[in-house]
Amino acid sequence: MQVSVSDAKGQLTELVRRAETGEEIILTRHGAAAVRLVPVRAVTDGATRRKLLEAARKAGSAKAGSGPDAARSQDFLYGEDGVPA
Repeated sequence: MQVSVSDAKGQLTELVRRAETGEEIILTRHGAAAVRLVPVRAVTDGATRRKLLEAARKAGSAKAGSGPDAARSQDFLYGEDGVPA
């Protein structure tokens, strides 16, 4: 979509919203392309987002493992009598 700079002044909010969704917005000055509105971060589609979440879940579950109970994790600091070793 091409819009003149003078016309863009009145519809800037709408143009920014459209650019954020991935639509190409070109602002023109005297009929020539001057600038392009682009989102700061890349637009991620649903499939890509799903794959990213699945990878994060898989990585998180791979790190989870059985270990000492948190309540007993510092027992090595104390002797049989409960006094610090």
